[in-house]
Amino acid sequence: MLQAHEFWLFFSASFLLWITPGPDTMYILARTISQGRLAGLLSVLGVSTGILAHTLFAAIGLSAILATSALAFSVVKLLGATYLIYLGIQAWRSHRKPDASIGVSAQRGSLLFYQGFLTNLLNPKIAMFFLAFLPQFVAPESANSTSIFLFLGGIFVLGGTLWCLLLVAFAASFTKTARSNPHLSQVIGKVTGLVYIGLGLNLLRAK
Repeated sequence: MLQAHEFWLFFSASFLLWITPGPDTMYILARTISQGRLAGLLSVLGVSTGILAHTLFAAIGLSAILATSALAFSVVKLLGATYLIYLGIQAWRSHRKPDASIGVSAQRGSLLFYQGFLTNLLNPKIAMFFLAFLPQFVAPESANSTSIFLFLGGIFVLGGTLWCLLLVAFAASFTKTARSNPHLSQVIGKVTGLVYIGLGLNLLRAK
């Protein structure tokens, strides 16, 4: 069984990771500021689902393939980086005014969700993180180690999701100002594109 002091050690470490700005934070903030609150919320759900998928992969051992196979790691990394750069180019070329109504339709909402999901699913660095982080709090000889692994992964995803939702709430207030300024909205579109492209190039550097 997971001891209380072990859980609080895990929670403390997780909290520091939640509030530390990273690629997910940049992606979600860029989505929210450029496309509004709903786009940010859907992106958070997509990103969190991607993290949850990596938790499951790590629990059943699929992530170990990325850790041991340079080819598999490189392929996933290239796919993820290409996708992020593609999103960046699309955002850079877009001259639409930020609008809170974007993403209201079911089709558009699904697209925003899956884009957030794919940005994390195709990031092998996240798989490596879960293989390195979660096992520190799970005794391998424990009979229910897999259950504990999934429990901790679920706590990590839940906490990270709540933190990102707070970020969306704050960023959405800035979006209201941007919508009233056409020039600022175009600048935001350009910056958003650069953020995505930067995330993609950073992923290419992963080893």
